[in-house]
Amino acid sequence: MKTLSLKLSLLATAMGLSACGGEDVKEPWVINTKPDFVVGLKSTSYDGVSDDLLSAGLGKTGLASASFPAYADPLKPTAAELRRAAIYNNYRAIVDVAANGGYGTLYGPNVAADGTVGTGEGKIAGTEYLAFSDDGTGTRNVTLMVQVPSNFNPSEPCIITATSSGSRSIYGAISTGEWGLKKGCAVAYTDKGTHAAGHDLASDTVPLLDGTRSSAAAAGTGAAFKANLTAAELSSFNATTPNRLAFKHAHSQRNPEKDWGLYTLQAVQLAFYVLNERFGQDVGDGRKWISIKPENTLVIASSLSNGGGAAVAAVEQDSKGLIDGLAVSEPAVELPANLSVSLQRGSSAPKSFGKPLYDYITQANLLQNCASLATNAAGSPGAVAFYASFNAKRCQSLVAKGIISGASTLDQANDALQKLHDSGWEAESDLLHASHGDYEVPAAVAVTYANAYARASVKDKLCGYGFAATTAAGLPTVVAPAALADMFAKGNGVPPSAGVNLINELSVGTPVRNVFSVSPSSGATDINADGADCLRKLLTGTDTTAKALQAGIDETRRNGNLRGRPALIVHGRNDALLPVNHTSRPYTALNKQVEGAASNLSYIEVTNAQHFDTFIDNPFLPGYDSRFIPLHVYLNRALDAVYDKLRSGKALPPSQVVRTVPRGGVAGAAPAITAANVPAIAANPASGDLITMSGSTLRIPD
Repeated sequence: MKTLSLKLSLLATAMGLSACGGEDVKEPWVINTKPDFVVGLKSTSYDGVSDDLLSAGLGKTGLASASFPAYADPLKPTAAELRRAAIYNNYRAIVDVAANGGYGTLYGPNVAADGTVGTGEGKIAGTEYLAFSDDGTGTRNVTLMVQVPSNFNPSEPCIITATSSGSRSIYGAISTGEWGLKKGCAVAYTDKGTHAAGHDLASDTVPLLDGTRSSAAAAGTGAAFKANLTAAELSSFNATTPNRLAFKHAHSQRNPEKDWGLYTLQAVQLAFYVLNERFGQDVGDGRKWISIKPENTLVIASSLSNGGGAAVAAVEQDSKGLIDGLAVSEPAVELPANLSVSLQRGSSAPKSFGKPLYDYITQANLLQNCASLATNAAGSPGAVAFYASFNAKRCQSLVAKGIISGASTLDQANDALQKLHDSGWEAESDLLHASHGDYEVPAAVAVTYANAYARASVKDKLCGYGFAATTAAGLPTVVAPAALADMFAKGNGVPPSAGVNLINELSVGTPVRNVFSVSPSSGATDINADGADCLRKLLTGTDTTAKALQAGIDETRRNGNLRGRPALIVHGRNDALLPVNHTSRPYTALNKQVEGAASNLSYIEVTNAQHFDTFIDNPFLPGYDSRFIPLHVYLNRALDAVYDKLRSGKALPPSQVVRTVPRGGVAGAAPAITAANVPAIAANPASGDLITMSGSTLRIPD
C-alpha cells in the first residue's frame, strides 16, 4: 500500500535525505523526459469560474440544462466551443442528470468527494494537457489528455485513469474523471484509438486533435482519423457510393481494441511526465528532476463499459508497476477461448457464458428486435410502436433462415427470447431488448466491431453496411454542414449518431437506411435480417474475411491476472448490452482461478441496474425511471473503496449482490430517488448475498 508514511519515506530517499550509518544514501537523480510516443502536446489553464476542467464552465446547472450556449458560427465552431459541447454531451450520455434520479444529491459536480451535498456549481480549476500518441506516421494518433486540478498536492500525488467508453472521443469518460478531480488527483484520459467524428469522404474533410475540421490534405499527419484510401480509391468510392463517411473505430484498420490497455498505460505515463514538468525540481537549464513517480503516487485505473475493459487490460499488462488498483463499472472484457471455470446462479447454471463481445452482440443483433414482441417483454420501456411491424417481419425472416421457430409472431418472439436466455442473457434483461433493438444499439455495435476486428476498409462495405446521413425516406444524402462541424462534440463514433445512420448498401432497389431496407432474401422490410445474419456468420466462417475477424477477436482476449492489485468491479444484473454471464461473472471466476489466494478482486453485482444510466429519466423511455437505479453511484463507491484500501489499508468489501429498491411510481414520473433505493456495498453482507468461489465455480445468489 502506498500510505502517506511510505510515500514520505520514498520521497526522502529520492531527495537524498535519508541516512544509514551516518552516510547519505542517494538515488541517482533522473531527468524528466517526454515519452517518445507523445506528439503535439499543448496545455490550457482554466480559472474554475468562466471555464473549468469538469464542466467547461457550465457547472452543475449547465450540465443539467436542456441546452448549452450556441456556437457563434455553427459552421465553424471554435475548439473551445467544441470542448464545452463535448463535455456537455459526453457527461449527459453517461450520467442521468435528472434531479429525481439522484443528480445533485447522490452524485454530480456539487456533491463533494466525501458525499456532502453543496449549493455551488462544482467547477474545478486546473490545467488540461492534450496530445496524440503516435509513431510519427499519423496513422495511429490516439488522443491522450491529462487534467491536473489546481488543488493537486505533489507531496501526496494521485492519478486516476478515465478511458473513454464506447467509441467516444477524449471526453467520453468525463463523469469518471469527476471523481478523481474532486479528490485532487490528476486524471489521465485516452480515447483508445476511437473517435466520435468521421472522415467525410465526399468533402474529404477530417477531424483534428481539438475537434475542429480540416481538409485531409491540410491536416496531413495531424488528422485524428483519415481513411486509408488512395486518391484514386477515394474518387472511385465517391463516384459509386456518394455521401458516405468512415469512422475510426470501424475503419482505422488497426483493430484498436488490441491496444486499449497500452493506450491507458500511455495516458498514465503522460500524466507522470506533465506532473513532473509542473512540480519537479529545476535542473537549472529548464529541465526538471523526476520526483513524482510510481513508487510514491497512488494510481487507480477506472472507467466504465469498454473503457472499463481497457482499464482491466491496462492492469493485466502493467509490467512496470504504474497502477496500484482498479475500480470499474460494467467492463467489456474478452475471456479466453477455452475457459476452465463455471458459473452458478442459485441452483442453476447458465447455458452460455464467457463468450466474446462479437459473439453475443451479433446474437443480440439477430434476435432482440423479434424478442421484443415476446410475452415477457410486454410493457417494455422505450419500445417504439412504429417499428413493431418491422420487428414482426424480422421474426418471419428468422424463421425462414431456420434460426427460430413458431407458427405465430408471438410464438416466434417467445422462441427468440428463449434463445437469448440460452445465450446468456438473464431474465432481468427481458424488458430491455425492445429499446435496444428499436434504437439500433446491437446493430451499431456489431457493424463497428466487425469492421474493426476484420481490419476492413470503408470501401469493403463489410456485409453490405455503410454510414451516411439520410433523408426522411432513409436515402443517403450530404451530411448537413453544421452536423459535420460539431460531430466531435455530439457524436459517439458508433452510428446511428449525430445525424449519421447505418445504411444497407444491398437493399433491394437502392441503398437505404438499415431499418427501412428490404432484404434480398425475403423481399421484406425486416431491418436487414440478411446483414445481421452475415455478421453473425463471420464468427464461424472460413473465408479470408471471417478468418481475419476471428484473429482480431483473439487479439483482444484477457488473461485474468490483475497482479494482486486491489480491484473492484461493479455490474448491473439487468445489463442487456454486456450481459453479466459474458463479462464480469466469468472474469471474476477466471481471476480467482488464475491468482488464487493472491486475488484482491471483489465483484459487486447490483440488482435493478442496467447499462445506460442516461436512459433512466429520458422522456422518450418512460419506465426506465420507475424500474432502474443509477449504477454510477456504485462506480463512485467502488472508487472510494479502492482508494481507502490503498491510502489507509481499509479492507475491500467482499464480493456480493447489492439489492437495490426501484423508485416505482408512474412510468415517466417516478418519485425522487433516496438513499434507501441505493444501499451501501456492505462490509459484512448477509450470507445470502455473498458471491463465492467454490473450486472452479463462481456462485452467485439469486
